Amino acid sequence: MKIEDRFIRYTQFDTQSCDESDTVPSTAKQLVFARFLRDEMIEEGLQDVVLTEQGYLYATMPANGVDAASQPVIGFISHYDTSPDCSGANIKAQIVEQGGERIIKTDGTTLLGADDKAGIAEIMQAMCYLRDHPEIQHGTVRVAFNPDEEIGRGADNFDVERFGCDFAYTIDGGDEGELEYENFNAASAQIKIKGFVIHPGYAKDRMLNAARIAAEFSRMMPEDETPETTEGYEGFYHLTSLSGTCESAQLTYIIRDHDSKLFEQRKAFMRSMVQRINDKYGAGTCSIEIRDQYYNMLNKIEPVMHIVERAKKAMRDAGVTPKVQPIRGGTDGAQLSFKGLPCPNIFTGAIDFHGPDEHVAISVMQKAMMTIVNIVKTP
Repeated sequence: MKIEDRFIRYTQFDTQSCDESDTVPSTAKQLVFARFLRDEMIEEGLQDVVLTEQGYLYATMPANGVDAASQPVIGFISHYDTSPDCSGANIKAQIVEQGGERIIKTDGTTLLGADDKAGIAEIMQAMCYLRDHPEIQHGTVRVAFNPDEEIGRGADNFDVERFGCDFAYTIDGGDEGELEYENFNAASAQIKIKGFVIHPGYAKDRMLNAARIAAEFSRMMPEDETPETTEGYEGFYHLTSLSGTCESAQLTYIIRDHDSKLFEQRKAFMRSMVQRINDKYGAGTCSIEIRDQYYNMLNKIEPVMHIVERAKKAMRDAGVTPKVQPIRGGTDGAQLSFKGLPCPNIFTGAIDFHGPDEHVAISVMQKAMMTIVNIVKTP
């Protein structure tokens, strides 16, 4: 099967996750696709195929031509859920010629789901390539596909011990050559404001309008430290929601920074803004809850930089120029790295994630597939 056919078949499954759900996986429809993948893995000859009740799918490509004990066990991971930001139902994937490339895109009414079904297709195609080319010697390869990455829960129930790898790679990056082993430190901040309601005719020096105070809080935050004003290693505060009435209001922020010290300073700054509101309007008017979400995997990758060099060589051997860059976000690999599984991120070829312009070049998918094959080849 061609990689483009495999990928397009995957896009026919609606696998959106839902951050308002408290089930695992967050949507039952993700399991429909997971069962399909399980059956496909068995059909394609992978071994030790296991699908857990929570939707985590594990499988093995046994070592070939070498003593397995002499080689590291290498893993490849992709997530099968798609973003809640744009419809993932009734995707009409099509192949078009664009600038000399064969591109897979949608009809413009849905996302494509290349994030991260392109990664799954590339991993599966690589496993089939290894099966069909017994002259390639390699150690034991492990594969895992998981739900709910798009809502930040993909690594929560990932069983690192069961996966049993020395190191792994998430195949979840973007354009050709992307190789990432640095990501944001991340936290969420929930700010609640308590107002005091009284008839507006008698409100002078007595009313506390929570909605207006929430707007004031927003204005106090740095205008030049938002996602739309930053790039590269620059951190930010991102207001993701604001709602309220005179009686009560709520703001939700995400806090991001690659530097751990600056990350802590950002959290402290937000707490100081809450204190300023309370100093002005009275104790208890404003409260904040900050929850760390994930941390910069660089701290866990630096001691094992040979796995990054291995990926670079594999890319070059596939005709790809490595482009090392920080992730302005996070991956399951960041959380897995802190669970003891070093896990850099490798490109899939997908562009413009999470929206109707999402697309992927078939030639880049093929290069990603060969990068996976080259990573596991014995020297």
